[in-house]
Amino acid sequence: MKNQRSAFCRIHSICSKILLGLTVSLLTFTASAEGKYMVSAANPHAAKAGQEILAKGGSAVDAAIAIQMVLTLVEPQSSGIGGGAFMLFYDKGSKSITTFDGREKAPAAVTPDYFLKEDGTKLKFYEAVVGGKAVGVPGVLAMLEKAHQKYGKLPWKDLFSAAITLSEEGFEISPRLHYLLDRDKFLKTKAIAADYFYNTDGSAKPVGTVLTNPELAATLTLIAEKGSQGFYKGAIAEDIVKAVANDAKNPGLLNLQDLATYESKERTPVCILYRTNKVCGMGPPTSGGLTSLQILKLLERYPLGSLKPLSTKSIHLIAEASALAFADRGLFMADEDFVSFPKEGLLSAAYTARRSSLIQDGQTNIPYSAGDPDKAGYDLSPDQAIELPSTSHFSVVDQEGNAVSMTTSVENVFGSRLMVRGFILNNQLTDFSFLPEKAGQLINNRIEPGKRPRSSMSPTIVLDEQDQLRLVIGSPGGSRIIGYVTKTLIANLDWGLSIQEAINLPHFINRNGTLDLEEDTQLGTLQEALEKLGHKVKLRSLNSGLHGIEVVQGELRGGADPRREGVVLGN
Repeated sequence: MKNQRSAFCRIHSICSKILLGLTVSLLTFTASAEGKYMVSAANPHAAKAGQEILAKGGSAVDAAIAIQMVLTLVEPQSSGIGGGAFMLFYDKGSKSITTFDGREKAPAAVTPDYFLKEDGTKLKFYEAVVGGKAVGVPGVLAMLEKAHQKYGKLPWKDLFSAAITLSEEGFEISPRLHYLLDRDKFLKTKAIAADYFYNTDGSAKPVGTVLTNPELAATLTLIAEKGSQGFYKGAIAEDIVKAVANDAKNPGLLNLQDLATYESKERTPVCILYRTNKVCGMGPPTSGGLTSLQILKLLERYPLGSLKPLSTKSIHLIAEASALAFADRGLFMADEDFVSFPKEGLLSAAYTARRSSLIQDGQTNIPYSAGDPDKAGYDLSPDQAIELPSTSHFSVVDQEGNAVSMTTSVENVFGSRLMVRGFILNNQLTDFSFLPEKAGQLINNRIEPGKRPRSSMSPTIVLDEQDQLRLVIGSPGGSRIIGYVTKTLIANLDWGLSIQEAINLPHFINRNGTLDLEEDTQLGTLQEALEKLGHKVKLRSLNSGLHGIEVVQGELRGGADPRREGVVLGN
């Protein structure tokens, strides 16, 4: 597992350097917010599909659907209709934010020992990931349909045209997709995926190869005509279940009833007042919103705006706050439909003030233990579930000023590696704790029938003092998503950087352990000073995929992460 994770880090580092040169000229687009629109997405084809929908008068939700369908085709390593997603939606008319939960669910037949071997020890990560065992009930289509029923403007079927056409006519394999195909040793072991992505000698098809996907075109055509029920019931559902159950090495328990009964949920966002801004994120089952907001509240007593963005002190303070929040995340956060924990208490003024007082300017106290917001004495054990960084994020603002922040994922690169009817199936069940308990204490994020695994996806929307849209942001990156998004929020809100400057700013991440600094950046010069404070510093690739839009004096300004292949488009 360690070798695999290291390999992916090397891929991301290589891709980042290549793509920075390829895409930097495409990164920013500025347009008047009055009667105008904008898309920031992880792939030019997907951004173009969203832009075209907005140009036709479509809503931000309409554009999100078109973007996701194209990403299913051109970025199969990261997201697709075989995965799940979280969406924040800002309604300009009511100046309100709502959220849509499209997270996968565990099959009804799972048991607490689902990820345990016969001797009671847990499976290794890649023993669980590859194959049917890891596949949860996909949620993204049900979520998008639910959002469209409430906020869509154009007909559902019209939102699939770009993806269907591109599937039939083909797209060129990008540098990032090629490198991931070249390094992944599991995808080529699955016959359908191997035939699609690899040459007969087992080598990855080269950059520039035109891939067509007629099976996906047929799948999307059926869903366009029948709605999400064309996916959750009938022939597509039957093929999903067969692929999961018949996987030779690692079969799973997903069945037709699991698919037919899946429901997306509209949920209330988690929000805080941070200085003068209302910052809103997605609540459980993702930990992203709560954790990023808690970091901000822990830091609010510090005048970050007077500190240099990449100073030793600013990085130290943010790292300490992040470590404190991650300690609470590990113990408490999970699907609140199944477990109880002090969600409101984690963000309360009294608790965050008490926890913030643990931060010392001159030394680190990492690692921290979790706190107890309501002093209830929770008898729980922390979760150490692994989340690897294969996800995508896009941000949209439509002509009416409505906005979508959506993070979407198949979890690990190429998910379970199972391909069905032209799309990849997720491996999101491995976001659960493999152990249901430890030392007699239950783990909140344990697997249970129908439960949604904890996530770190952090789609975020920021409003100003009049509840007008200020910022739309999010990122892929596994559990480091939280740090990427929080750094970008602080850079924009406290340090006054533009959204593109904030995205470009080198990353520094602490998840209650090692302080990761983005390699090959100016942060390397701070390593010695941070180590003198007691931090265990590691220079490494930190391959985010931040895509954001800000509103500045009535103008939309977009940013796309140069570490990937994203672009900003609008009019």
